[in-house]
Amino acid sequence: MTDTTTPNRIQTPFGFDSTAAEVVAGIDLSGRRAIVTGGSSGIGIETARALAGAGADVTLAVRDTGAGERTAADITATTGSTAIHVRPLDLADQRSVAAFAAGWTVPLHILVNNAGVMALPELQLTPEGWEAQFATNHLGHFALALGLHDALAAAGDARVVSLSSVAHLRSRVVFDDLFFAHRPYDPLVAYGQSKTANVLFAVEASRRWGAEGITANAVHPGAIATTGLSRHMDPEALADAIARGGYDYKTPEQGAATSVLVATSPQLEGIGGHYFADCNEIRASRRRPAASVSPPTRSTPPTPSACGSCRWRYSDARATSRPGRRRAGCAS
Repeated sequence: MTDTTTPNRIQTPFGFDSTAAEVVAGIDLSGRRAIVTGGSSGIGIETARALAGAGADVTLAVRDTGAGERTAADITATTGSTAIHVRPLDLADQRSVAAFAAGWTVPLHILVNNAGVMALPELQLTPEGWEAQFATNHLGHFALALGLHDALAAAGDARVVSLSSVAHLRSRVVFDDLFFAHRPYDPLVAYGQSKTANVLFAVEASRRWGAEGITANAVHPGAIATTGLSRHMDPEALADAIARGGYDYKTPEQGAATSVLVATSPQLEGIGGHYFADCNEIRASRRRPAASVSPPTRSTPPTPSACGSCRWRYSDARATSRPGRRRAGCAS
């Protein structure tokens, strides 16, 4: 559960137990287009279902298009909407990301950067030499948003939802060794680093793109035991964490609620650069992120540093790099 009692934070009538369908009830998304990455599994399905049920034209951006087609059929069966599309997207493959963005030619109102991978047991590198969790969770979504920027700007009032996690407390973004070349690889520290980057992306995207009508916010969806996100974790360690009561678990419908609220609520019109959990904004923390294997005790985002633009430039250099092109690093 999240403490949302801090004054001057955005508060809504919804909370921990709210579902995606409840937070979008009464909102008409007719004529609006949405993309949900990872829309064929876990909370991505329920995010897409809620948006489609409210009238949005929804594209599922997925690695497994067969699973995507099955999900699209299920959403049509439960909502009656036939405006559900499936397109291939592998966030760990920059060519796939570029192809997806190049193929999108119409205004885009909602981008939900939902897909992710967690706690890969061994260090895995992409062909570019990037650690796989950072490459998928941050750099892939960064490149996607950058590639879709013109479509988002064309909408005039677009929203980007960046899925982070309480696990961001496990690590800052370690620019000196992003990809664990010189430090021991830790699956959850690597995951936490990518989730911190997701928060900072939302802050900087809103700062850079706000004048174009594009807002971005980060969300912690909560712990959902019934999705495949934890499939790489040691089963005994995961069972022990559940038994110790380290987390309050949600259903996928509840887990999708904060994303859907941030993507659709009239209360958040024009608001960006904030962090939400349990359907409410939560206060920022200045505490140093922990790197222990025990569950973090507080769903609070890192305080954005003055080097937010540094992180953006660093990610941009990698997302837009080509063979033979010099990759710029952090300038500060």
